[in-house]
Amino acid sequence: MSDTVANNMQKAQASQKEVEKVTAVVLAEPKNELVPLAAADKTTSAAINKRMAELDMSETTSIISFGSSAQAELQVISQSMLQGVRNKDVGPAGDSLRQIVTTIRGFNVSELDVRRKRSWWEALLGRMAPAAQFAARFETVQGQIDKVTDDLLKHEHVLLKDIESLDVLYDKTLTFYDELGLYITAGEAKLSDLDAKTIPAKEAEVAAAPEDKGVMMAQELRDMRAARDDLERRVHDLKLTRQVTMQSLPSIRLVQENDKSLVTKINSTLINTVPLWETQLAQAVTIQRSAEAAVAVREANDLTNELLTANAENLRSANKMIRTEMERGVFDIEAIKKANADLIGTIEESLQIADEGKRKRAEAETELKNMEAELKSTLSAAKASGTASGHNIASSAGA
Repeated sequence: MSDTVANNMQKAQASQKEVEKVTAVVLAEPKNELVPLAAADKTTSAAINKRMAELDMSETTSIISFGSSAQAELQVISQSMLQGVRNKDVGPAGDSLRQIVTTIRGFNVSELDVRRKRSWWEALLGRMAPAAQFAARFETVQGQIDKVTDDLLKHEHVLLKDIESLDVLYDKTLTFYDELGLYITAGEAKLSDLDAKTIPAKEAEVAAAPEDKGVMMAQELRDMRAARDDLERRVHDLKLTRQVTMQSLPSIRLVQENDKSLVTKINSTLINTVPLWETQLAQAVTIQRSAEAAVAVREANDLTNELLTANAENLRSANKMIRTEMERGVFDIEAIKKANADLIGTIEESLQIADEGKRKRAEAETELKNMEAELKSTLSAAKASGTASGHNIASSAGA
């Protein structure tokens, strides 16, 4: 396991403790029923009366702005919710998770064959051998895992901040929800007071007023009734706002639960999945190297066997030759027999030649004697002829 991932795992484990901490926070549930002023306790009653005091039925602005401070806070909360409500499962963190899955899936160990040699096309393009390509691919995948892991930790940190912010948002929304309840109760109490006391009393004053003042007081009565209707509409708006606020509370909880689930998923990926992936990749590289070593050992064994076989054959051949030469005499009997036969043949041929020469010499001597006798006879005949030439020839021949 790389040092980067080990460090990231430690951070992920620390984040897991933070997740457990924020998950353990129990948020209060909203109260659905409004408490009337008559049934409220002393503290709640004082709060309702305080808000009733904000109303001035003679001022239209007072009625229109009744509860507006709480509504302004609602706007701020709504804007915060718009920033916080995101679909985290398909957001940046989800992209990082998909990226790391895509990275691992792109690392296809099944395509590796240590026995496969580069094709002519791969050699032509200068591509690396399968083993070298595998190692280089592993280094690339390892770097991508480290990078994506770091990105996931950043997303996790952001999500943890969002979870804490949503806790604050929930508390503020719940406070605003309760505040709206106080304004609604205060408004309804004011409407009841107007309907039961103020308007009937004004009607009685109009009925008892002199003619010159009756018109003016009748107008005041109409204004009071219009203000009463305005207040009723305002209270109704506050009830609608309270209903929307109540609906936003579970929405906040839902977003928060999604954040918690995603943080848990990221932690599980960092603590369990990423080390498992790294282990598998490391095993793949180790298996690859073992396979290469096995091939080298097999080739060495094959070479050793070839050498042993060749040496054994050479030894047999040399031994046969040596032993054969050792068992031979100085001279082969066949060579002696052949030499002896050649010698005998030579001697016989020599004897035959000698006999033939002796015979020819004898014949030559006989021939010489005959030729000498014939010559002498011829010379004698020439001398006897009495001529000068014959005499000279016979004298030169020694006759």
